[in-house]
Amino acid sequence: MFKKKFSFKLLKEDCLARAGKINTHRGEIDTPAFMPVGTRGTIKSAFIEDVIQAGSQIILSNTYHLMIRPGTTRIKRVGGLHKFMNCNLPILTDSGGFQIMSLSKFVKINKRDGATFNSHLDGKKITLSPEKSIRIQKDLNSDILMVLDECPKLTNDKNIISKSINLSKNWAERSKIEFGSNSKKALFGIVQGGIYKDLRLESLEALKEIGFDGYALGGLAVGETQKQMFNVLKDIVPFMPKNKPRYLMGVGTPSDILGAVKMGIDMFDCVMPTRSGRTGLAFTWNGRLNLRNSKYKNDDTPINENISIRNLNAYSKSYINHLINSNEILASMILTMNNIIFYQELMKKIRIAIRTNTFNVFYNKYINVI
Repeated sequence: MFKKKFSFKLLKEDCLARAGKINTHRGEIDTPAFMPVGTRGTIKSAFIEDVIQAGSQIILSNTYHLMIRPGTTRIKRVGGLHKFMNCNLPILTDSGGFQIMSLSKFVKINKRDGATFNSHLDGKKITLSPEKSIRIQKDLNSDILMVLDECPKLTNDKNIISKSINLSKNWAERSKIEFGSNSKKALFGIVQGGIYKDLRLESLEALKEIGFDGYALGGLAVGETQKQMFNVLKDIVPFMPKNKPRYLMGVGTPSDILGAVKMGIDMFDCVMPTRSGRTGLAFTWNGRLNLRNSKYKNDDTPINENISIRNLNAYSKSYINHLINSNEILASMILTMNNIIFYQELMKKIRIAIRTNTFNVFYNKYINVI
């Protein structure tokens, strides 16, 4: 039986790769873990029951989007996001910092008030402070909350990133004060610093001084190369607390995940499996398939003959190709579930490989395939 108090236990290491277990009052999460993204309170094109059956143990939702629509009052009224979306899994909520950067054309940021911006839906003026972000996440009743941080756009200007780190430190302190004490929930800090080791270490040390239940790496997967991202991980992960979860935000492709696990990362999230499914791309153990391609018109084999969830193995590539080119919603549903199942199979096999000291063999077998 899982514990009610949030905790993390490191169970096995294979070189730098780690297998562990997160306990929450809603259930256990085996790490390394991948969180399907339910930004607006739904995994696009999928039933939550199928997402759970695929092996998902936690999902991610987003403070910014839920704050704007449907609004937290409506969600709080029924007891929180779990009840609202019929999900009994643990939920991690992002703070909204990334969306302020990526969606708002005009945003004003200052240390005292936070970020003032216009809604991408109706242009309404909104201010999101560290305190407000945490209060919204409390109203959503999520299990893991993220501090509000400033996620600067990709830049080589160290001065801009340095100022951002100082601001994010202030916001992290205020986020923790607003979070208060709650042993059933967790608050994660977010390390920024671009691609610069000294700035990343400066950010991490400031967060360690404040003290958090887990530490995330933000500001990656925003345009830098995979090599640059891996260099950042190589520089910073050895200095992250060993007894706390390490979360790489917004990542990524299967090869991103394999490379990051190899360097000691425990948690991932990305829209890749669901978004790719909606555009006709299927992930398989033999590589990616673009099922829009005409070469699948007469291919009567399934994507994966071993998938039993919703009998997905009964649908041929030929049929899925037809659905895609006819703009039928069923294509998105089939491919989304195929991809979520693949990602969760990947994480399960990674965990088994770490526990049996064969991760490097597994890594070498698949790093250039999937």
